Amino acid sequence: MLSVEEALQKILAEVNVLEAETVPIMEALGQVLAEDITSDINVPPLDNSAMDGFAVQSGDTKGASKVAAKTLKVIDTVLAGGISKKEVTAGTAIRIMTGAPIPAGADSVVQFEDTDNQKPKDSPANERANEVAVFSETRPGQNIRLAGEDIAKGKIILKKNTVIRPAEIGLMASIGQGMVKVIRRPVVAVLSTGDELVEIDKPLPEGKIHDSNAYSIAALVRRYGCIPIMLGIARDNEKELVNKLKQAKDADMVLTTGGVSMGDYDMVKDVLARDGEMVFWKVRVKPGKPLAFGKIKGKDKNGEAKSIPHLGLPGNATSCMVSFELFVRPALLKMMGKKNLVKPSVEAIIENTVKNDAGRRIYDRAIVQKRDGHYYARLTGPQGSGILTSMSLANGLVVIPEEKVRVNEGDTVQTLMLDWNEEVYI
Repeated sequence: MLSVEEALQKILAEVNVLEAETVPIMEALGQVLAEDITSDINVPPLDNSAMDGFAVQSGDTKGASKVAAKTLKVIDTVLAGGISKKEVTAGTAIRIMTGAPIPAGADSVVQFEDTDNQKPKDSPANERANEVAVFSETRPGQNIRLAGEDIAKGKIILKKNTVIRPAEIGLMASIGQGMVKVIRRPVVAVLSTGDELVEIDKPLPEGKIHDSNAYSIAALVRRYGCIPIMLGIARDNEKELVNKLKQAKDADMVLTTGGVSMGDYDMVKDVLARDGEMVFWKVRVKPGKPLAFGKIKGKDKNGEAKSIPHLGLPGNATSCMVSFELFVRPALLKMMGKKNLVKPSVEAIIENTVKNDAGRRIYDRAIVQKRDGHYYARLTGPQGSGILTSMSLANGLVVIPEEKVRVNEGDTVQTLMLDWNEEVYI
């Protein structure tokens, strides 16, 4: 049997970064840039006010204080999005709102809080509207955001291979770019196998179970930014399995669940070996030992023959999901052009005793919490490979090395965090 590292290395060696596509920026969240993004404008386009206040010449405010106010004549008002046609000269000011372009002649902005904002109440109305008392000095450039301060024209604002997050979408929008070239999302075919399976919208006969694997795996595919195509259920019939797999000929990856163990009707690995190429079967891991990996025949968008990576995941619900996190997720991230394939992890103090009599690396489901500056991991309960609730309750996977026969309560263990963003480096 292969180690976890050996199996993952073989999988990653068989998958490649996909080609680029051009999409609207709002559809590119989580994708990887396929080219540099250069701005052809300044952001902001003009010097503008960082405050609501008055645009002034700083020299007119020299010596201003609460007891020695400087009075200036207000000659105009300019709002965000507008431009004043008037020029600030000595002894004058223009009322200005945040984001509005700085009028000609002004070199600073005094905020409303440092003015009376109007003449005393007993002054004539026309005087109150046309004058302002300034109570503090300003310096040149104060409360002014310069043109190009955020983005300068001709500057590369986003580099190729950047993962697009909400901030990157905002940056592209700020320069008026509505479309972007990115590595396309993998299309992943998901197929369940087994006579015991029933679709979730069908009555459940005695001895049957609903097909949960297709939904948990398709959800994981979508969670990591890819496109799941659900092919339904293939019965324990070789002809039906082959026909179902033919429906995946356009996919970038095929995931099957079940049919990879030692039973009489576990045919996935046999069909894979006969009609495609078997790379390996079985990994030294618990849960998830009966993992098959190979390639099946397909066609690209031009109708040319291609090999499609195929992972035969175990049929047990928890084994299926853990195998996805360990082996499928990194492969999909690589296909998307991402560089950080490692699952975020922490060192945690385990609150259970775990025996390892299988000689395999164990990934136990756990609830991880931080208390008093330390992470603690508590198992979610029974860890059977078919207990899906153990995954639902977990936010981490406690790693027990294959050479470790026992981990005691209070020991420190490496723990993979299931719900932490893989783009965050720990």
